[in-house]
Amino acid sequence: MTPAEFDYLRVFLKARSGLVLTNEKQYLVESRLLPVARKAGLPSISALVARVKEPGGAALQDLVVEAMTTNESFFFRDKTPFEYFTNYMLPELQLARARERRLRIWCAAASTGQEPYTLAMCLKDNEAKLAGWQVEIIGTDLSVEVLEKAKAGIYTQFEVQRGLPINHLLRYFNQTGDVWQIRSDLRSMVQYRKLNLLENFSSLGQFDIVFCRNVLIYFDNETKCGVLNRIAKMLPDDGFLVLGAAETVVGLTDAFRPMSDRRGLYQPNRASARPAAKTGTTGTAAAAPAAGSSRLGSYTFANR
Repeated sequence: MTPAEFDYLRVFLKARSGLVLTNEKQYLVESRLLPVARKAGLPSISALVARVKEPGGAALQDLVVEAMTTNESFFFRDKTPFEYFTNYMLPELQLARARERRLRIWCAAASTGQEPYTLAMCLKDNEAKLAGWQVEIIGTDLSVEVLEKAKAGIYTQFEVQRGLPINHLLRYFNQTGDVWQIRSDLRSMVQYRKLNLLENFSSLGQFDIVFCRNVLIYFDNETKCGVLNRIAKMLPDDGFLVLGAAETVVGLTDAFRPMSDRRGLYQPNRASARPAAKTGTTGTAAAAPAAGSSRLGSYTFANR
């Protein structure tokens, strides 16, 4: 791969996915794109770049973007955000949404589904407290390939051993041969969609909680700021944003304020917040459904 071809790919990937590649990442590009070239019947990355530039190369362009996207994920990753979810966010929102009895959760960059399914397990663990509540979990990602894996909910022994407590494995998964599939009722709790965070995602509607972990680290500051500001518009004043341990809003935007005693957890900054949408509960915004969404991903906990 020539320097000019690498520069082209850097610009292309930045524009399409927000991924910022430094000069020392050329080896990474080569290792990930050579299999794409071979699969397309091309002899080299140079030939791949030439084909990507041609009119009608959209399908190949998507494959290049997907190959360069990092899809590292595992169940209960970093633990703390899920403890916040169960012990703090859920109780707070249950009080605030007592009249509507409805919650919407968005997992941006959901990858192969471990994060949204972890949230579904946390909800199932607390189903007695959620009797009569309707919960929607939306998982989005840029990669069609990883979304298909997420929808299937099938994981290897190695994948279920990474962070997943044994009691959750036995309770929420079925084993078939040497793989494990998450139960159908858990799968039905999550709706997956392809989505590029660089594009307008307002059609998803409004959410009470947004998990956007370990994706902003791949963006430059301008892109991070744009994504955060657009997420802020989708949260009511008492909603929550969850970022990864290495991510922050500090120095990027004043649309969120960090919760000093809960690392990685943020709320919209009321000092700069827009007027709250009208709702039946004072100070909370109605959780609007995503435009054109089906009922898949909307789960109502049975009354007891």
